[in-house]
Amino acid sequence: MSRRSATLLTSTLLLIVLFCVAVLLPVPYAEMSPGPTVNTLGKNDGQPVLQISGHRTYPTAGHLNMVTVRVTGADYRMNLIEAVSGWLAHDDSVVPHDTLYPQGQTSQQADQENAEEFTESQDSAKVAALEALKLPVQSRVVVGSVVKGSPAQGKLHAGDVIKAVDGGAVKAPTDVAKLVTKHKAGQTVVFTVVPAKGSGDTDTVASGNVTRNIAIRTAKASDGRAIVGIQAEEAHSFPFTIKIQLADVGGPSAGMMFSLGLIDKLTPGDLTGGKFVAGTGTIDDNGAVGPIGGISLKVIAAREAGAQYFLTPSDNCAEASKDTPAGLRLVKVKTLKDSLNALSDIRSGKTADLPRCPAG
Repeated sequence: MSRRSATLLTSTLLLIVLFCVAVLLPVPYAEMSPGPTVNTLGKNDGQPVLQISGHRTYPTAGHLNMVTVRVTGADYRMNLIEAVSGWLAHDDSVVPHDTLYPQGQTSQQADQENAEEFTESQDSAKVAALEALKLPVQSRVVVGSVVKGSPAQGKLHAGDVIKAVDGGAVKAPTDVAKLVTKHKAGQTVVFTVVPAKGSGDTDTVASGNVTRNIAIRTAKASDGRAIVGIQAEEAHSFPFTIKIQLADVGGPSAGMMFSLGLIDKLTPGDLTGGKFVAGTGTIDDNGAVGPIGGISLKVIAAREAGAQYFLTPSDNCAEASKDTPAGLRLVKVKTLKDSLNALSDIRSGKTADLPRCPAG
């Protein structure tokens, strides 16, 4: 074999080895890309996204789209070729794996966390929408979860309404811990509760007003505090039934758009004036809009779906403005009221008055 042939053969074999290494060698990165968008005023998989019964609703037009980001799973390991391809792609983002899944979080744990955040977001979206419409919302403190093997197991259950602890009225979830920790570990604390009616769904009121007094012997936490092993949280009762049907979506970032969709359905006229509006942002019970992750990919998803305006949390404005798709107007919002004001300007054609990004 000639020297030239030997060199070519060696080079070819080396390239094959390097290619195999690039395909087989996992790298500690994950990929994010623009995901599907869903009109909160419309249907998803044949079912209305927002389902309201027990209260008058009104026809709607236009779009109030929530947006998503696709991510590789917690257990998926990218290879070097996929990572380089993602880095070179304009519409994808490659980030360290621990950014999305910290401390070795599994797919099951990530899914559970996202589902919990999504449920909490739906509850806050309902509260914020009804509060904006001056419709009554009742709040109560409930047992959110019971720690397995704790003193409370078998005595308290998720969904139980906590009325008092040792006779002290409970008005907020933090009151429970304050009243329990007045005791020393090993002492008995008495919970006054209304037992849960069923699943503990935040739309389900506990079984009537029949209260029970339940005595629980406290245990010692690692820091010495007295505990009973429950997580108290706030839940709400609504004057009519609201269901949000959206499968395979997690996290809290659609909260604001759910609130806007509910308000649109519960009031005459169209919030959008028939325009295509998308947006993102968490929302709390008071209507404050918070920042989300993956904003640069979400604006791409919105524009690809046809959005003309994008309601953007103020804390995301600077990042979103770095590479805004042509034809998409970023509208800065801090509260649900800001979003409603922006929609009023959009449907009346006063777009020059819209608060714009960038403004970090």
